[in-house]
Amino acid sequence: MAGSKALKDKLVVMTGGSGFFGTHLAQALLEQGARLRIASRHPEKAYHLKPLANLGQLQFVRCDVRRAGSVAAAAEGADAVVNLVGSFDGDLMELIAGGAQNVAQAAASNGAKAMVHISAIGADLESQAEYARAKAQSEADVLAAFPKAAILRPSLLFGDDDAFLTMFANLIRKLPVLPVFAPDAKLQMLFVDDAADAVVAALSDPARHGGKTFEIAGPEAIGMLDLHHRIAAAQGRKRAFIEVPDLVSGAFAAVPGTPMGRDQWILLQPGNVPSGRYPGIDKLGVEPRPLSLFLDRWMRRYRKHGRFSQSEPVGA
Repeated sequence: MAGSKALKDKLVVMTGGSGFFGTHLAQALLEQGARLRIASRHPEKAYHLKPLANLGQLQFVRCDVRRAGSVAAAAEGADAVVNLVGSFDGDLMELIAGGAQNVAQAAASNGAKAMVHISAIGADLESQAEYARAKAQSEADVLAAFPKAAILRPSLLFGDDDAFLTMFANLIRKLPVLPVFAPDAKLQMLFVDDAADAVVAALSDPARHGGKTFEIAGPEAIGMLDLHHRIAAAQGRKRAFIEVPDLVSGAFAAVPGTPMGRDQWILLQPGNVPSGRYPGIDKLGVEPRPLSLFLDRWMRRYRKHGRFSQSEPVGA
């Protein structure tokens, strides 16, 4: 990828980097020759990345972004900073917005030359979802402290090790009949490695991309019902899907402990597609890959006989 020389031997500090996106982004940054410091409340969750790094290329730091002092220590000496912190649990204004402000201030005070802040499509101060409000506030707080930060708003990220596709794949494997919430909602899902490439591009050229907001999404908008059918077909299974009215699915999401929380349900209703008001991933030099490129291969392990099953649907 272009930009590898720009990041070679640079120290990139990644806050909230022990999760799904962080794992893939870490691999992309290590491939660019960057030195990487993963700062997280649970850095041990990223220890599996150790074999991918050269000696001295990867460091782990325990960090709580809600504490300014903790973040300042983690960002010491950083050439670039990436903030990935996001959650649907707890005080989201404190964690997402307050944490992002601490990260941006630490990046600025440590003289970092580039920063990327990961927000989300649908970030909106007027949203009914606290998550969307917190993400919108985090953008404003980051730019106030680090005006040349690049704000990336990704759509729902997918990969063979994500929680979203894996959840539906397991349900479709086990159950002959499944409910579908917001069946007409469109998801313009983005392959996680393409999202990582977008971050690398933004970090590599802060003069060009800094201070801008990008909506980064995949090449195709897929309806929720259609997604279920595609997963079932890739597994070679015949399943019945029941479209659930919003009134029922909303009540389900309000019950504690369910797989989909209230904020997630609210955000699902209008879909997860770019607004068109901001430049897209193509402006970062990344051509996103469609889900169809991967789905059949990823679903093989869910088929009746796993990798030994027939390539055509068997109606299991």
